[in-house]
Amino acid sequence: MRLRRLMSTLPLLLVLPACGFFVAPVHAAEPAVVTPTIAAGQRVYSIGHSFHMFVPALLDEMAQAAEIPEHRQVGASAIGGSRVIQHWELADDKFRSKALLTAGEVDVLTMAPIFLPDEGIENFASLAVKHNPHIRITLQEFWLPFDAAPPESRRLARKKVDHNAITLEELRKRHAPYFEAMDQKVKQLNEQFGRTVVYAAPVGQAVLKLREKILAGEAPGLAEQDDLFKDDIGHPHAALKALVAYVHFGVTYRRSPVGLPSPAILAKAPASQVKLLQELAWEAVCEHPLSGVQAE
Repeated sequence: MRLRRLMSTLPLLLVLPACGFFVAPVHAAEPAVVTPTIAAGQRVYSIGHSFHMFVPALLDEMAQAAEIPEHRQVGASAIGGSRVIQHWELADDKFRSKALLTAGEVDVLTMAPIFLPDEGIENFASLAVKHNPHIRITLQEFWLPFDAAPPESRRLARKKVDHNAITLEELRKRHAPYFEAMDQKVKQLNEQFGRTVVYAAPVGQAVLKLREKILAGEAPGLAEQDDLFKDDIGHPHAALKALVAYVHFGVTYRRSPVGLPSPAILAKAPASQVKLLQELAWEAVCEHPLSGVQAE
């Protein structure tokens, strides 16, 4: 089944940005890194829900814009609201995830767990490493649905969520245990495999950076935090989708997205917004010790 068809039928899990006055942002120098970039196009397979499954098409567009030869999205397993174990347990390997991994035809496996524990992560990782010892596996650390972790998020699912009301301090406090749990999972898997195979894609950290800029009035074309989200749970509008994809571009190819042409999804966004999204994504990648990108 073609990826485009898969993504168009993806069940939902989980306005164009309102323009307002903002303080012109002061951009920091781009982080210097010592990690070599990956020049060859990667064969990518993605597993996840609607906080992730818009990434393959955007990553493909970005790889083409960066003139990376032979980047290919070889497949995807998309289930709305899913844990990774649900993808593992699909009857008849519906999306060919196991078949492609067993054939060693995947260079980068991206997974987007919701919360831990999730035995599907280890199942897929073990299968992938067994058949391709050079594979890289990324775990997306995302932004919390309803701006909260369970059990609070389950309570908020029955109420209206005001994404503008929460402070950055509170957001960081709520995300910290989740980020720590995901980081520990990455470390645990690498210890299990005896080498570094699994990496973090620090999407949630990039989102917090962007929300900080919005609160400071330094995000062109984004007047308030709610401009990022379609609904209470936190499905992304265009700017947030692009930010997430830029993080994955940085982790996948270990190179900065800064300076890439604007993707089609940001056609109506000011150039200054595009640059900010690229910069924040790369900062998050460079700052995370488990992303695979080492800054000086």
